[in-house]
Amino acid sequence: MIYLLITLFIAALIAGPQLWVRFVLWRHSKEIGDMPGSGSELAQHLIERFKLEGVKVIKAEPDQNYYSPAEKIVALSPEIYDGKSVTAVAVAAHEIGHAIQFCKEEPVSKLRDRYLRRALQIKRIGASILVFAPILTFAIKTPAIALWMGAIAVITMLSSALMYVAILPEEYDASFNKALPILKEGYLPEHLLGSARSVLKAAALTYVAAALLDVLRLWRWIRFIR
Repeated sequence: MIYLLITLFIAALIAGPQLWVRFVLWRHSKEIGDMPGSGSELAQHLIERFKLEGVKVIKAEPDQNYYSPAEKIVALSPEIYDGKSVTAVAVAAHEIGHAIQFCKEEPVSKLRDRYLRRALQIKRIGASILVFAPILTFAIKTPAIALWMGAIAVITMLSSALMYVAILPEEYDASFNKALPILKEGYLPEHLLGSARSVLKAAALTYVAAALLDVLRLWRWIRFIR
């Protein structure tokens, strides 16, 4: 029983942030009738206001909200692109915050290039190890290999999550040094700013929450390997 409780507690710690992010974004996604514009309209307006040369706004796949420095693209999911909710406006402002960081070549924008690419590489290594572990175990017929490879995969995935933690300053800057001050300038009424803060905090933690959830998915592979 104690082991079950410990497992559930660890699972809650890992999955909790992702569930919280999704809940916050959903909670504030109700359309507001008198909202002056959608997420994409606000993004386009801010691009022109801050003279972000070459930056474009596109409609991306569901749950895909990001800024691509290489392509100079602000990608917004359909619910953010067309939405007129606090979530839509705040997430759009957050992604524009990233565009401002990179267009102005601010020091905080260097964190992504330094850590995010490395995190993706580590993540791919961990996934590859998990894929080949059952094959090697079957070929060599030594269960210990599966255990060792599983342990290495867990370590690589945890390392990937820590890399995402390293870019949190960039995410928080986009939310609270860029997006929130912009929204306070009249883009949102005072009574909605508290909701916007919650959404911006969730937006800043999205990468870390997703990385932690990847760690939880390891258990399915480990059970398969066993």
